[in-house]
Amino acid sequence: MATCIPVGSGTLHYTVTDCKRQSCKRTAWVSDVPIKRYLHKDLSWSKAVSKVLQTHRCEFSVPSLHKNGKHFKVISSCKKDGPTKYFDFAVIGSGIAGLRYALEVAKYGSVAVITKAESHECNTNYAQGGVSAVLCPSDSVESHMKDTIVAGAYLCDEESVRVVCTEGPDRVRELIAMGASFDHGEDGNLHLTREGGHSHHRIVHAADMTGKEIERALLKAVVNNPNIFVFEHHFAIDLLTCQNGSDIICLGVDTLNTENLEVVRFLSKVTLLASGGAGHIYPKTTNPLVATGDGIAMAYRARAVISNMEFVQFHPTALADEGLPIKPAKPRENAFLISEAVRGDGGILYNLSMERFMPLYDERAELAPRDVVARSIDDQLKKRDEKFVLLDISHKPRKEILSHFPNIASVCLQYGLDITRHPIPVVPATHYICGGVHAGLQGETNVKGLYVAGEVACTGLHGANRLASNSLLEALVFARRAVQPSVDQMKSSSLDLNASNLWPRPIVPLSLGSNVIDKISSMTKELRKELQSIMWYYVGIVRSTMRLETAEQKIGNLEAKWEEYLYQHGWKQTMVGPETCEMRNLFCCAKLVISSALSRHESRGLHYTIDFPHLEESERLPTIILPSSHLNSTWSSRQLHKQPMYH
Repeated sequence: MATCIPVGSGTLHYTVTDCKRQSCKRTAWVSDVPIKRYLHKDLSWSKAVSKVLQTHRCEFSVPSLHKNGKHFKVISSCKKDGPTKYFDFAVIGSGIAGLRYALEVAKYGSVAVITKAESHECNTNYAQGGVSAVLCPSDSVESHMKDTIVAGAYLCDEESVRVVCTEGPDRVRELIAMGASFDHGEDGNLHLTREGGHSHHRIVHAADMTGKEIERALLKAVVNNPNIFVFEHHFAIDLLTCQNGSDIICLGVDTLNTENLEVVRFLSKVTLLASGGAGHIYPKTTNPLVATGDGIAMAYRARAVISNMEFVQFHPTALADEGLPIKPAKPRENAFLISEAVRGDGGILYNLSMERFMPLYDERAELAPRDVVARSIDDQLKKRDEKFVLLDISHKPRKEILSHFPNIASVCLQYGLDITRHPIPVVPATHYICGGVHAGLQGETNVKGLYVAGEVACTGLHGANRLASNSLLEALVFARRAVQPSVDQMKSSSLDLNASNLWPRPIVPLSLGSNVIDKISSMTKELRKELQSIMWYYVGIVRSTMRLETAEQKIGNLEAKWEEYLYQHGWKQTMVGPETCEMRNLFCCAKLVISSALSRHESRGLHYTIDFPHLEESERLPTIILPSSHLNSTWSSRQLHKQPMYH
């Protein structure tokens, strides 16, 4: 039994007992993961729970970090050379959240931006639609809030929604001041589009390549900032944590330089996790290859609280390669997104018999929220045994189509499809994880010194389904809100130049020989595809308890098979490689999604189960996965190193 008692609360106690899922209404144990729900009427999620979780006391088996009764010594400047690097701030991820935060905290200290591939390879760069914000006099914050909460199936945290919708316009204006160039209308004002779920035109965009333009502007500012140091091709392996009394503290991150296969340790006074989502737990995703859930998995292993992982958004319209006149020469690594804005601009969905079907499912037709549209398409495909549906924008003027969607038109034309004359073949694909690391209103987590922003975070904004174009906005708002507490933490924190020796270092398995490493690599790739297939088939758009339990069992067996293969070939638990570390993170995130999905006994937003097909008011609760004091026996759920122990 694990008991966690929040500081400063005489009323709320977390008591997690070893019980069966069926007989335990508010707590479920799945793979050693305790899950709890909290009623909004008892406790406001962002205001109270986040505050509680930030300071909760738990009986974790994490040793205390004390050396002669003192904390680490202060170092005033960054040390950037050698296998250990010291910075005031470490930022994991180079998307909109990480870069925007880095530019602000760089005013107060040295910043390392750690990114898995090239700096521009992130979800931001692939975002087509735009940034939603109240910038039109006829629009209002209240209207944006209402649209967000309705789309989120009333599971959104109202305070988080208010903060984002209120502060959003200023964050967009800051981007423009930094050089981001958005489309303007003939009247000289910003051109605002409308997307599914929005009641007003409020989407700021740069044609259909908004994310790319934002990333360009932010990267340019970062490159020109002398206090920011970007480390490309550095794969974040595990957060470095220890315990001081009741606090778990994050003191940086271990990374693997994937170009020279050296382990590089970053020690920092503050760490921001802005590593994006976990789209690649599924086979078809609009996410780039880097989106393998590394941040969520690392945070979970570091005892951070995780929320709402059952809500996986499937974008209803990704390009269906099977329907193109000219097929791609090889399978895509990630699905090509056909922007929500195509439907917002008047695009109509048809089945292959050219029958319009969306009005049969929802009175809002093509402008219904994404979860509704994705389920409707899924239903059509299953009923008709077809591989894709058609999205037609060709009834609009050619000039207008090419002006609004130049990138989509260009890509389709490469495969023999002229979108100004013919419909686009589309199919749902994994797009966005609404859940993630539980964050308070300033991006804080229950781990001291660790902040989160962007898709890796669960702020309560999205609830059970993300409203179109709210993700870039959320990243901007929370990256900015995390700055002041991060600066305060940095000023009160201190680091020791000898702290690097407190944790054993991960090992690159060169000693195994290239033949064995190749075998492990091949096996890992094979099982990765199998994991993705299980998730798509059993944990997809439409779910059931039996299918979820089958997925849980199959993935458990798959992980055991993989680990056994590794250890039989000489692999040690402290060994690291890019493919194996990604695989353990995919396993971890897949299990978190399934655990959360099994605990929700209703259909709400993105989580639809045939066993509980209706909304239940009693279930209108966020899913909270508390850190377990029981060490899970799988590699994916443990930190590679043992935490330091000082007396």
